[in-house]
Amino acid sequence: MLFFLITCFSFFLLSQSFSLRQVPSWLCEMRLSSSLQFWKELSLFTIYRSIKNSLFGGSWGIPTKMSFMEKTPLLKVENVEVGSGMGLLDLPELALECIIERLPPQGLCSLGGVCTSLRERCMSDYFWERHMKEKWGRILGPAAYREWQWHMASRKDSDTLERGKPNGFMTLLSRFRPVSWIRSRLSNSRPQRSSIPVDSIMSWYVALETGRFWFPAQVYNRESGHVGFMLSCYDAELSYDSRADTFQARYHPHGRRAVSIENGVSWDRLRAPLVDTPPHDLHMSDCLNELHPGDHIEIQWRRNKEFPYGWWYGVVGHLESCDGNETYCRCHNSVGNAALEYTVVLEFNQYTPGSRWRRTSINRKEHREEGNEADGFYGGIRKLCRNDEISMWRQLWPSEVLE
Repeated sequence: MLFFLITCFSFFLLSQSFSLRQVPSWLCEMRLSSSLQFWKELSLFTIYRSIKNSLFGGSWGIPTKMSFMEKTPLLKVENVEVGSGMGLLDLPELALECIIERLPPQGLCSLGGVCTSLRERCMSDYFWERHMKEKWGRILGPAAYREWQWHMASRKDSDTLERGKPNGFMTLLSRFRPVSWIRSRLSNSRPQRSSIPVDSIMSWYVALETGRFWFPAQVYNRESGHVGFMLSCYDAELSYDSRADTFQARYHPHGRRAVSIENGVSWDRLRAPLVDTPPHDLHMSDCLNELHPGDHIEIQWRRNKEFPYGWWYGVVGHLESCDGNETYCRCHNSVGNAALEYTVVLEFNQYTPGSRWRRTSINRKEHREEGNEADGFYGGIRKLCRNDEISMWRQLWPSEVLE
């Protein structure tokens, strides 16, 4: 008993002496830094838990002892309970829409796999329409849209879009299914349908991105710029290769020849068809009365009547009776001369002077399809009015004059 009293009294005196002494500055700094570190990690953990709740819908609690407690034994926090933080779906509608609108296609696929609510939002045509226009709008025309409509009508579900060898985009797409879909898949061994509506813009984007959908477009200088196709543009069916960021082109057969296939076609060699005319049909020209020397044109040409047309670049030239002076051009002063009044000279200056492919003429009044088996057949004409179209042809101009 006496020993106990002595011990208590000694402890009391010791504690009083500590209280009278000034606490060292380094100890205050240590306590302050420990406190700041605690609240910093606590706030970061709250944000982390909020993201986890949005992604997985689970309940995440703070562990009884935080990691930094082992390094700073001055503070011990146990069983800290923090109220549920704000999740992504708790944001105002406008804020959530702005966030989703700024996501790339891969981000939309990833976010759509979080839960059913976000999946429905991320499949909206509103968000996918911009991505479709930015990446595919330049090379998709009415013919490609009709082909997609037919594709949707012939395949009532989009399961076929997810078969075959997966690529990077398909890996992300596989995460698009929410947890509820995965659970139902595990509990049901029957084949499941894709979670993407077949008539959505997202479905079309995925079909293009994965190369499952072959769409019609036109290719400049087909067959890797073969000399026989320089400054031409031919119709083809295209399939995208996302790994190489190029296309495989499948050209229409020429007579009895098999379908020609070209790999590695780059984006800059593609365009959407500028007129809605099938490759074997004659385009009805509506610009013949407007053609003047110096105008840039595209004209249909084919080797024989079994071949499809290609579009070839040329310019309107001067009549032989005109000296070619633009200021004093006499090409339109041939009224009364039946042989020259309706004659339009077309020049293809990529060929050497004297070449049979260098120059030809048509009748602007009665032009349909003109030519023969030796020189080929010339069809419909388009007048180029846009600078970007003319500039594209000039960029493709061959480095050497063709024979």
